[in-house]
This record gives sequence, structure tokens and C-alpha cells, in this order.
Amino acid sequence: MAPLTSVILGSVLVYLTHAEKHGVQVVGKLKKGLNPITIMNLSFGSQYLSTAIKTGIITGIIALAEGIAVGRSFAMLKNYNIDGPFSRSAVNFNAGCKTAMSNIVMAIAVMFTLLFLTPLFHYTPIVVLSSIIISAMLGLIDYKEAIHLWRLDKFDFVVCMSAYFGVVFGSVEIGLIIAVALSLLRVLLFVARPRTSVLGHIPDSTIYRSIDQYQSAKTVPGILILQIDAPIYFASAGYLRERILRWVNEEEDRLKSIRENSLKYVVLALNAVGNIDTSGITMLGEVKKVMERRGLKLVLANPGGEVIKKMNKAKLIDVIGQKWIYLTVGEAVEACNFMLHTDKNVEDSTSSGSLTGKETQNDNNV
Repeated sequence: MAPLTSVILGSVLVYLTHAEKHGVQVVGKLKKGLNPITIMNLSFGSQYLSTAIKTGIITGIIALAEGIAVGRSFAMLKNYNIDGPFSRSAVNFNAGCKTAMSNIVMAIAVMFTLLFLTPLFHYTPIVVLSSIIISAMLGLIDYKEAIHLWRLDKFDFVVCMSAYFGVVFGSVEIGLIIAVALSLLRVLLFVARPRTSVLGHIPDSTIYRSIDQYQSAKTVPGILILQIDAPIYFASAGYLRERILRWVNEEEDRLKSIRENSLKYVVLALNAVGNIDTSGITMLGEVKKVMERRGLKLVLANPGGEVIKKMNKAKLIDVIGQKWIYLTVGEAVEACNFMLHTDKNVEDSTSSGSLTGKETQNDNNV
């Protein structure tokens, strides 16, 4: 009843005081009756047709985004979906409407008003209508959720505040455009710069996890285990190639500084790589060549079915070697450790043979 009371009292007050003559904006004269059918006035040969189509498409996209935002907001409040313009949905919600039947009642009321009651709105002040919508909107502002976004994800908070200020100082469309643009920018950043991490072995287990997340995880001597946490596409292939080589350089520098055994194997954990395109396949081939030039062996662990299928079509499996592709990181590390110990035993045997030959030669000389 508060909105209706505000309209009635505001109109009566303006009528009695003639406030429209002193700068108060009012609705003014409204034409009575329903809008006539204008479908016959459509002209598809107009020079402005392309402009109308572009405008319609943009408006449709913005209206769709607005409808989704409205639906989600009210679905969280009442656990059901609501469609319609933002302002009307907010007013309906605050008026206590429960079902879509309110739209039918509202349509009948609007039709009756247009036919018979439009003269009564001549003195209705615009500020009253604005205050009704603003008061309805205030109930939708969730300060606690904004604080939660700030604590949880700063970028989400920036998107939220950008949309809010866009609506306040511009319009709903401007706010939505800003929010959608920032969200798309974030998606592009995630795609172009996927997360990579170094894995280490959890003691007394066969589990390998990020050494940044688990302090107990230990790196395996002579083996660098890298995990890629996103699909590999053309947008991220170059970044991943540079990032893998940077990890290798950093690991080799670390091993030299602590005087440990040199790096021999680089294991790529591909369990999170759901898909890969041609650029990604090319990138893996280039990484393989770089590893060979540096005397390192590239090993793949747990590539997905789609990844294996494309690698097989591109004959990358033959380039890498089937024996260097494993189901799990644990199996890959075990195989690399076996090869490390085998190579070490061979070197020890060779060294021992050389020393024995030298001693025999010295005895003969004596």
C-alpha cells in the first residue's frame, strides 16, 4: 500500500499547491486507450533496416543478461525463478507477489488504467515514481555478500562494484555491459595464462601434490614434475611453452646451487588437460625437441582420451615414444627412477672396468 499511497498523496499535493509551476516535474498528459496495432507499418525495405537489426540484437543480448541476473537474484531469495524487467520484478517482490499470476493481474490493471484512469496521473510527480523503484531496489542490495566477495576474491568484488556504479551513474544496461566485459576479460586471462605447478612426492604414499600447497611434498632428485591445470589451446600454447622452459631453467639452477644430481627427466602431468588443439600439439612437439637438445627426456603422465586421440593423429606419440607415456605420475616417476639407477649402475660398472684395466696394465709393467 505504501507505493499507492505515495502516488495518491503526491498527486493531490501537487494539484493543490500547483507545484508543477515551480519546477516539480510531473507525468503530464497521457493519451487514453490502448496502443494500436502497428504491424502493418513495418517496412523491410527501409534504409535503416540494418541499423534496426543491429540495435535489436544488442538490446536482446543485454535483455537476456538482465533477465538472467534478475532470475538469479530472486531465485536465491525465494528459491524459484522470476523473469521480467529488473524494476518491475523488484516492485512485485516487495508487493508480496508469489506467482506468475501477478503478471496477469498487473496487465489487466494496466489496461483498465490506460482506458479510464490516465487523466488522474497528470499531476503525479516523477520523483514519487522514482522513489518507489529506488526503495524497491534497496532491498536487493546485499552488503554482506559484497564483503564476502572482497574477502574471497578481489576481482569478483571489482566486477560487482563496477556493475553497481554502472547502474547507479548510468543505467542497468551500462552496468551489465561493464560486468560482462570484465568477466570476459577474466575468462580470457584464465585461458591465455593457465596455472602450472611443480609437484612433489608426499612421504609414505604414492601421491604427488603441489609443493606450494603441501609443505611436506618433496621433489624427486633428477626429475621435474609439472602439472598443467587447463586445456591447451592456441591462446595458451606459447605461454605454456615459455613457462615449462622457465621451470626447467629454475630447477637446473637450483640443483647446481645445492650441488645435487643434474636434471634428467621432465614429467608433464596432463590429467587436468581435457582437450588440446593443433597449436597445443605443436607446442608439445617443440618442447620435446628443446628437451632433447638439452639432454633431457620428456615424459607424459595421464593424458586424457581426447588428448591421446589427437596426439595419435598428429603422430606425436611416435615422436615422444609410447614407453614415455604413463597412466599416473607415480608410474612415470618409478620408470624414471629405474632408468636413473640403471644408468648409474652402468656408469659405475664402466668406471670400475676402467680402473681394473689400468691396475692390470700397471702390474704388467712392473
